[in-house]
Amino acid sequence: MSRHDPRADRAAPGKGLVVVAEDDPAVASLVRLYLDRDGFGVETYGNGATALQAIRSHRPVAVVLDIGLPGMDGIEVCRRLRADGDRTPVLFVTARDDEVDRVLGLELGADDYVTKPFSPRELVARVHAVLRRSQPDDAAGGRHTLGPVVLDAAQRRAWNEGAEVALTATEFDLLAHLVRQPGRVWQRDELLGAVWGYSAAAGSRTVDVHISQLRTKFGAGCPIRTVRGVGYAADERGDVR
Repeated sequence: MSRHDPRADRAAPGKGLVVVAEDDPAVASLVRLYLDRDGFGVETYGNGATALQAIRSHRPVAVVLDIGLPGMDGIEVCRRLRADGDRTPVLFVTARDDEVDRVLGLELGADDYVTKPFSPRELVARVHAVLRRSQPDDAAGGRHTLGPVVLDAAQRRAWNEGAEVALTATEFDLLAHLVRQPGRVWQRDELLGAVWGYSAAAGSRTVDVHISQLRTKFGAGCPIRTVRGVGYAADERGDVR
């Protein structure tokens, strides 16, 4: 059975609705409290099937999704959303660090993750970060082209050799950040700060996994190259690992 917060029905929550899928009542209550304090409308659900139905019905601005949900787990919920073409930002909650590659993997397209135990303030900060990455960046301006890759900052769309490539908000921002300054080499902690908005203490695996996703999606046309022992850069030499 789902657990629904009546406060989520308030008219026009200031920052939009966040669906939280978490089967631990204590964790769900804490996450709801902190998101509510920050101005979000919140609905909490204790299993994957009802959470998926709610996401499809209510169109939240973001989803906080525990992996270990009963019945339909969080990974399956995200997979079905992405199969529907739903690009709502998804932040996974996982109790196992070795699941990170899975939850951020190409077949799911999650935007970020936190591992238990986590700070509820950090989770709220991560929600804000994925929402920022899902919005058009007018300051970035126009289109950016590098080799066969074209990015439209206003529409947040990407093409490779004329064919559109579907990207998550995080994937788009990472690629755009590299493409806007071709040839510059970025360390992983610099990319974490610039794209994700948090420090290297969060770990560099997130950067590596998203780079891997972009390379898979763009294939030989991917402009990102690895600079051994330093980090990553984008240039017309393309995918050099």
